[in-house]
Amino acid sequence: MDELQQKMELCEKRIGYVFQDKAMLRAALTHASGAEHRLASNERLEFLGDSILGLVVCERLYHEYPTFLEGDLTKIKSVVVSRATCTRLSKALGLDECLIVGKGIESGGELPDSLLSDVLESLVAAMRIDGGMDVTYQFIAEHFFPEIEAAVAGELEGNFKSYLQQFAQREFGAPPVYHLVAEHGPDHSKQFKLLAEVGGKRFTAAWGANKKQAEQRAAENALAEMKGKKPPHSDDRPL
Repeated sequence: MDELQQKMELCEKRIGYVFQDKAMLRAALTHASGAEHRLASNERLEFLGDSILGLVVCERLYHEYPTFLEGDLTKIKSVVVSRATCTRLSKALGLDECLIVGKGIESGGELPDSLLSDVLESLVAAMRIDGGMDVTYQFIAEHFFPEIEAAVAGELEGNFKSYLQQFAQREFGAPPVYHLVAEHGPDHSKQFKLLAEVGGKRFTAAWGANKKQAEQRAAENALAEMKGKKPPHSDDRPL
């Protein structure tokens, strides 16, 4: 087995997909420096893959986070499909061992991040052409959807009240109302249990070490329940 075939088989193993058209796989793995001419490189596939990846991620964000405004969705999407994210995922998959590059780059040590990012997007496009959208969606879901969740968590951290306020104002023309349900403990270390009410609907209450923390957690519960998910904070006992 020659080196090229070894790289292609290794790539298929790493991404969990076997190509019907091996020429398509070879094109996806070939950087311009290792191609006979530019049209034989992965540049055109990278162009297509970038759009496919963006579409799937945007659609996921649109359906999974109905309370987010357009600006919020854009910020999260930019993180998920960024060169940094694609490079990190490419390295995690070991695609650096599968790239077909010119001798100059191959002998230069560690590959540039741009090559690792581009090959991942090229493979997304190649899978779409070779195997269809279902195969491509599964690959993106496995590797990029966890990145969406991580980006959302980072974006929302400490800001659940702000997002709930935006949603309530937009949908109902009024801010959320927070209700104090219970208190626990001595005055010097009292804990508070609050719930959020939005548009006349009350959501699962949450405990906090102070009222501000309890409101943040109650807002997080409300946002989760609006998406049909289990509230992350329990209301059955103090902290």
